[in-house]
Amino acid sequence: MDNISKSKIREIQGLLNKLGYYNYSIDGFIENYTIDAIKNFQKNNNLKITGELDQSTIDKIDDYLTGYVLHTIENGDTLFDIARKYNTLVWRIITANPNVNPFDLTIGTSIIVPLNFQIVPTNIPYTYSVLENNIMGLSKRYPFLRFDSIGNSVDGRQLYRIRIGNGSNHVIYNGAHHANEWITTPLLMKWIEVFSEVYSRKGSIRGYDTDQIWNYATIDIVPMVNPDGVELVIDGVDNITANKDQLIKWNFGNENFNDWKSNINGVDLNRNYDAGWKEYKELEKEFGVTGPGPFLYGGTKPESEPESLAMANLTRSIDTRLVLAYHTQGQVIFWNYKDLQPEISLYIGETFAKASGYELASEDLSQSFAGYKDWYILDFRKPGYTIEVGKGKNPLPIDQFDMIYENNEELLLLASII
Repeated sequence: MDNISKSKIREIQGLLNKLGYYNYSIDGFIENYTIDAIKNFQKNNNLKITGELDQSTIDKIDDYLTGYVLHTIENGDTLFDIARKYNTLVWRIITANPNVNPFDLTIGTSIIVPLNFQIVPTNIPYTYSVLENNIMGLSKRYPFLRFDSIGNSVDGRQLYRIRIGNGSNHVIYNGAHHANEWITTPLLMKWIEVFSEVYSRKGSIRGYDTDQIWNYATIDIVPMVNPDGVELVIDGVDNITANKDQLIKWNFGNENFNDWKSNINGVDLNRNYDAGWKEYKELEKEFGVTGPGPFLYGGTKPESEPESLAMANLTRSIDTRLVLAYHTQGQVIFWNYKDLQPEISLYIGETFAKASGYELASEDLSQSFAGYKDWYILDFRKPGYTIEVGKGKNPLPIDQFDMIYENNEELLLLASII
């Protein structure tokens, strides 16, 4: 247990909470209530009851975290029997194994058995490791989704892209340009999971037919643009390699990185796009910015950072209808840039505002330069939106998640077809 990180323990506590074993604070510490929950989990999964996170317990927990197990077909197996054995549903197994004939199971072959719950956690800080677990699980559960990477972060983490749909109306959504706004990542990941589950059953969400959306639109989602920064905010410098010695200095000597927005070069990625970037560099002095730091430093040139460059290159490679960039603070939608947006942008923005309950507004001076949405409008003259979710101090507490998701589920559906 000594070698298990605090984030991993929080992930385990969050899972045990979801499964009904643990109803206490998700704090990353293994104490009495957590030990009792582990014992009950071990008992119900035919493991040695120790209350410790031994390897067999971790392996079983990892099955639950990724949300599936592998089953080798035995003589006499039916999908109904397999579903009953793992307490899941036949349609989940069929969805995960599109090439398997349910009436002619081949003995000795392995099939994917999704467990009967949604896997994206919405009750814990959402780290890069959680993202990778979810991508692994969703790729197995829903093989119709497409997963790849558009590049690497400064510290070598993948900038994952998930693609939904097969239509000609192409849109891009992204989250977590800013490190302490990581709650936008589980927002997008939960939406992907909900959409995929409903689409696999040819159903509707809020009256929107998922099959029609799939055939009309192609949605590219980059859920975590700044994975290094997210790791820094949630876990400090422990999991960081690049610039490890400078980061605390750039953070004014503070080992608490809750105020950190930048990547781990100390560059604010949403001030690193070529839209009024030179004008913004003049404003940095007024903001007291003199170099790398937790926020507002725009870098040495536009797209100087691998993360912003990867997002710009993805956007340049696709003939898009519109883009959404998710941030946190204020429950507001920003929609214009120097009056260069097309006329339709206002109508779309008003529609998004109505769907979400958010205010449609224009940025103040400090927000109106060198951002992704600004660059998109400037370069493409198409509708681009910054969606600011939630209210309070960043990082927003995870207990705001349900409200944030409720506000944005329809907006994310609308944006793909409007």
